[in-house]
Amino acid sequence: MKRFLRTKKILLLMLGFTLSANIQAQDSLRINNSGALKITLQQAIEIAQNENPTIRIADKEIELKKAVSQEVYANLFPQASAVGTYSRAIKKQTMVMEFGGVSQSIQVGSDNSYSGGIQINLPLFAPSLYKTINLTKVDIELATEKAHASKLDLINQVVKAYYQLLLAQDSYVVLEKSYKNAEENYKNIDAKYQQGLVSEYDKIRAEVQMRSIKPSVVSAANGIRLAMLQLKVLMGIDPTTEITVEGNLKDHESGMFTRQIHANSMNLEQNSDIKQLDLNAEMLRRQLKVQRTNYLPTLSATFGYMYTSLNNDFKVFHYNWFPYSTLGLSLNIPLFNATTSKKTKQVKIQLQQMQDTRINAERQLNMLVQSYLDNMAANTEQVISNKESINQAEKGRMIAVKRYEVGAGTVLEVNDSEIALTQAELVYNQSIYNYLTAKADLYKTLGRDTIVE
Repeated sequence: MKRFLRTKKILLLMLGFTLSANIQAQDSLRINNSGALKITLQQAIEIAQNENPTIRIADKEIELKKAVSQEVYANLFPQASAVGTYSRAIKKQTMVMEFGGVSQSIQVGSDNSYSGGIQINLPLFAPSLYKTINLTKVDIELATEKAHASKLDLINQVVKAYYQLLLAQDSYVVLEKSYKNAEENYKNIDAKYQQGLVSEYDKIRAEVQMRSIKPSVVSAANGIRLAMLQLKVLMGIDPTTEITVEGNLKDHESGMFTRQIHANSMNLEQNSDIKQLDLNAEMLRRQLKVQRTNYLPTLSATFGYMYTSLNNDFKVFHYNWFPYSTLGLSLNIPLFNATTSKKTKQVKIQLQQMQDTRINAERQLNMLVQSYLDNMAANTEQVISNKESINQAEKGRMIAVKRYEVGAGTVLEVNDSEIALTQAELVYNQSIYNYLTAKADLYKTLGRDTIVE
């Protein structure tokens, strides 16, 4: 009975843990009222790292390099093999001997010769093998860094796709608001036209203005669907899964002013491209050492345990087998090998090329970093200007509407004020988007995998 109660308590405890985990999972990925999965930028990155095939391919490459390293290590262990030989004497050796002054020919040997057993080889001193082991270690580090580069690239793409979706949604909101204003303006003018208060020209201009905005609204809606599909593909989820993203671009405006990044705090120590070039250079240096080991001697031990039999018939089960064993050392001292010096020269040239490539890559990356910083600073200033432009455009639209209502203005002024407001809001959103994408590219160049602050 006590055992049953103890088991029951354990099951209830496990059930509690399971329910707690499910609640936490639902909290981390919330479902909105429409049934769509609501995700943040950080959650989108985490899902992409778990589900995108690019990361799994990079991880498999690391496993492959580790398997190659283990294969090289295996050459340090003894190698055993079973061997067997059979030979048939087509013509036996003949010996001429004299007996009592008479020469006689005697054939020596048997028709059939058999031998079989086990041979074991063990390297005792193999410099090339030792240097190759060190080379595979660097190869694993290079594969790991390539996997890190794939992760950084994926994060960069997910971040930009997420911001692209926010831009598409915010642009749709702006255009839809502009369309509704134009539609409301057309209805008011049409009502006045029916009463004979305005001319037909004003009605036509208002209708043209309304209809000219509609294609932009439709295009913005298509842009949302395309950006949503791109984000789903990068996240590695089913395209039919309904998701929504949190917030809008305006939420990131304050972050543009709270923390500014300066060029003197930038360095490329964590840049993945530089790291890969350094690792490739290290591999060439170790490959050069491997080539130089071809001038060194090698020593190996061999052991064999064999059985042999010589017979003139094929009655194998009646043969007499005689065992014997051998133990020996094999020393190989290279005296001349023309290809070794040529290969060594090739590796030296490749190493010089790698050094020049690194210098050029570092210069270009520094230029990119400065370019991203300049873009971020320029878009920060542009956001300030665009925000003021929106305020002025809203006042201008209000004034144009009031002037038209009292008969002091024209419908063209109303249309122009509406266009100016729409453009100011679109440029404002675009400036924030340009800042965020430049920052994402900067973080990728600096080798930082933390995007969300």
